[in-house]
Amino acid sequence: MAAGIELVGLTKRFGHGAAAHAAVDNIDLSVACGEFFSLLGPSGCGKTTTLRLIAGFEEPTAGRILLDGADVSQMPPHKRNVNTVFQSYALFPFLSVFDNVAFGLKHASVSKSELRTRVGDALSLVSMSAFSRRRPSQLSGGQQQRVALARAVVAQPALLIADEPTGNLDVDTSWEMMDLFADIASAGTAVLIATHNVEIVRRLQRRVVTLVQGRLVRDQPAGLIGRMAWLASS
Repeated sequence: MAAGIELVGLTKRFGHGAAAHAAVDNIDLSVACGEFFSLLGPSGCGKTTTLRLIAGFEEPTAGRILLDGADVSQMPPHKRNVNTVFQSYALFPFLSVFDNVAFGLKHASVSKSELRTRVGDALSLVSMSAFSRRRPSQLSGGQQQRVALARAVVAQPALLIADEPTGNLDVDTSWEMMDLFADIASAGTAVLIATHNVEIVRRLQRRVVTLVQGRLVRDQPAGLIGRMAWLASS
């Protein structure tokens, strides 16, 4: 498998002693460059915590996080070649679409011409070039998420992660976003999404891991997933 992200015995406990709770319990998995991968499970199963550990927003209790073979478990978020598309989009309301996407590059060693090119390419990828001068308040929810996605990919991360990326979208827009994630993966970036939506992963026909109470219980192509027992109790 090509280099990408690898989790080795990844564990996160909250609390101490007898009251400690394992939100993520000894997970082993890997996502290759160019792979579109899903974490599937009900609310509270450990999906979001797993993403936060990978992104560096939480520190693991045990285990390792390897990115392209390097252990990044103790690295702060800004030093990891990982970008996140947040469910809330987290756009700056006072900046234009162009400046939202360019924000991270303005704080990096990128020339103005390269910045314009990369932002233009990212906006073109998500079909938002015509909206570059607008502000987030002038966009629909789906358009805002496209901007958030452009902002994430413009930095050319090794791994792109997204938490419930279709949670605020209608059905048609959800599938448009999934197509965009698939295109990004096809271009060589590892893409990892967390979702509780069985139909999303069933129709994606990609690899999926199922989490229940912080534990990995299934790892197989999404097309083979049936309606699992946790659906009845979630």
